Amino acid sequence: MSITANSLTAPVTVPATAPAPAGDLDVTVVQVALGDPRVQPLLEELAVEYSTRYGDFFSAAGAQEELSRYPASEFEPPHGALLILQQGEETVAGGAFRRYDAETAEFKRIWTHSAHRRKGLARRVLVELERAARERGYTTVYLTTGPRQPEAKALYLATGYTPLFDLDADPEEIKHLAFTKPLPED
Repeated sequence: MSITANSLTAPVTVPATAPAPAGDLDVTVVQVALGDPRVQPLLEELAVEYSTRYGDFFSAAGAQEELSRYPASEFEPPHGALLILQQGEETVAGGAFRRYDAETAEFKRIWTHSAHRRKGLARRVLVELERAARERGYTTVYLTTGPRQPEAKALYLATGYTPLFDLDADPEEIKHLAFTKPLPED
């Protein structure tokens, strides 16, 4: 299915070959499995964030349903990945992707620790996820964000993602704000 406009057991350090847009933070990019303890801060804060912003907007089960929607294996090689950014021993940002179709990676769980926001880390996560998806042979990215995450919407628009919805429409009525982006060839 093409998008149009209308387990790793041992961590692997992913080399950063592009300039890091993460300001002055010295971060390390690490590919991990969902069960890795370093992922726990990401999952805990996402649960709080989703619960605070959405409550039961999407379903009565709330954040837990969303966070457990996909099996961990979907975020493992060869079709997926989960990357975290670490500053020292602290997980400060992360994100994952899974196979959407043969050509398309679906980005999920893009997150920045609440104490480290507004430092360019989410952009760095996007750069690293795009690089990893390209290395796995994907040519396109698909992602969604919720209507109550204007920061995410702004980030995706600013980084070249094309909205698959009417930007003038009420986001609450759309619910899932979908975006796509072709991955450039190396």
